[in-house]
Amino acid sequence: MSDMAVHTGLPFMKMHGLGNDFVVIDTRVTACVVDAALARALADRHRGVGCDQVAVITGDAEADLALTFFNADGSESGACGNATRCIARHEMLATGKTALTLRTGRGLLQAVDAGDGLTSVNMGQPVTDPAGIPLKGAVDTLHLPIDGGPVATGMGNPHCTFFVEDAEAVDLAALGPTYEHHPLFPERTNVQFASLAGPDRLRVRVWERGAGVTLASGSSSCAVAVSAARRGITGRRVTILLDGGEIAVDWREDGVWMTAPTMHVFSGVLTAEFLRGLA
Repeated sequence: MSDMAVHTGLPFMKMHGLGNDFVVIDTRVTACVVDAALARALADRHRGVGCDQVAVITGDAEADLALTFFNADGSESGACGNATRCIARHEMLATGKTALTLRTGRGLLQAVDAGDGLTSVNMGQPVTDPAGIPLKGAVDTLHLPIDGGPVATGMGNPHCTFFVEDAEAVDLAALGPTYEHHPLFPERTNVQFASLAGPDRLRVRVWERGAGVTLASGSSSCAVAVSAARRGITGRRVTILLDGGEIAVDWREDGVWMTAPTMHVFSGVLTAEFLRGLA
């Protein structure tokens, strides 16, 4: 981070999408370079602000803004659907726009005001080939050679989706890290357990790589919806019932759209004392 940020303190925003929470730093208005150490410190729920991911906003010559994401452990994430929606909502309220283009590791993503306080983001087309996800070896991504036969999907991050009888009965804290680090996933993976809750409704619980159990996950919701449609369990338009609430996912010709509410909880300033401890 810059000396200026250490000397004066660093502004940030706390946001969440269905309990999937973020610390957001807008480098367009403050001189700061966010690195893995700062991200870990911010994510610490006892000694920092506390969050699942840290999102960094920068300017972009071809888009309304650009986003970089860090997981709670400081590793970078190529996509974060809920953070993208939260920041898009904030930017639309600030600018009066009803549609935005945002650059992420997934490329240029489109966000629109869906009305009634909801924000939609097109997370792009899913990746279903082993090399693109990525997976180690040429395997069937619809039936991975793992107990339970999960589905693999790339949504900017690798995803591993298990379809089970009762998602709520799964010991997520025990199984999540086992599959996150499965050798079939060289870059680790997000893990979801899903069960059918009704026609085109799925109950889903999520373990995110680098963050652990989360109340919701946008890219995970998209991956589950794609996996269910590929398996013929649901149609391409589904409701995902997460621990933190509901996300609507629609796999269209132009990509996987996700729609849900967002919340800007508060804004604050990290103290110079806190920042000096990281310099």
